[in-house]
Amino acid sequence: MVFYEEAFILTHRAYLFCRLGLAWLLLATIPVLLLLTQNQLFPLIDLHSTLARILYWITTTGTAPYGVVTALFVLALAYRLMPKPLFISLCLAISISQLMSFSLSHTLKSFFKEPRPNVVFLAEQERPMDEQLSLDAFYQLDKQARSKTIATALDDLIAAEPAMKLDSRIHQHWEDEVGYSFPSGHTIFAATLVLTASYYLLLAGLPIFSMVLLGWGLLMGLSRMLLGMHWPQDVLFSTLLAAVISWVTVLLVDKLRPLQDYLIKDAR
Repeated sequence: MVFYEEAFILTHRAYLFCRLGLAWLLLATIPVLLLLTQNQLFPLIDLHSTLARILYWITTTGTAPYGVVTALFVLALAYRLMPKPLFISLCLAISISQLMSFSLSHTLKSFFKEPRPNVVFLAEQERPMDEQLSLDAFYQLDKQARSKTIATALDDLIAAEPAMKLDSRIHQHWEDEVGYSFPSGHTIFAATLVLTASYYLLLAGLPIFSMVLLGWGLLMGLSRMLLGMHWPQDVLFSTLLAAVISWVTVLLVDKLRPLQDYLIKDAR
């Protein structure tokens, strides 16, 4: 009997990881296609349009401090829908995985030092020689000076090309997000939350909740590319890193809080 119970646990986990693998493939599909076709999504849309504003609000759900609110909202819904043993494991897993993703994101940004697409775009615009934006000089500045440089470059661009308009919130987002590009912190946050939470949501028999989260994660990566904040390779690597973080976290939490009793009871 013990053999069959252990076999059920292993089979059930393998099934869940297969479903999470498919979810990861969906998250990675768009950046993979863009890389294979050597295309970018920025500048593609009008950044003063309704679509751009919607994408901005989506991206805001992963921006500090609102990302914390997003994670708490997911946990609040899970608390109402999940068995308490699973919910406790979910809380622990999300806490550990988000701490890991935050730390890795900031460490890798400082290591790779890749300029953001919007900064490259502004640097390529024709301006007087003494006002030309230099990528090397830009990233030597402190954060406040970078924000001021972006604001000045945008004002000059709009003055030269009146058709080039940004929604005021996106304009401010460009001024606020002046760090390096690779990897995408927003995408790591979203993909890690999606994959980690989905493991426990599927375990609790909540596939619709998991699918809604997956849709949000897809839109997060898409919004980062369309708004000019990240390259396709940033988003792709971030989804890969998120998958590794989620997998390690789930295994670690299972060691700390084994769910065998719940799974065996469910099987019976």
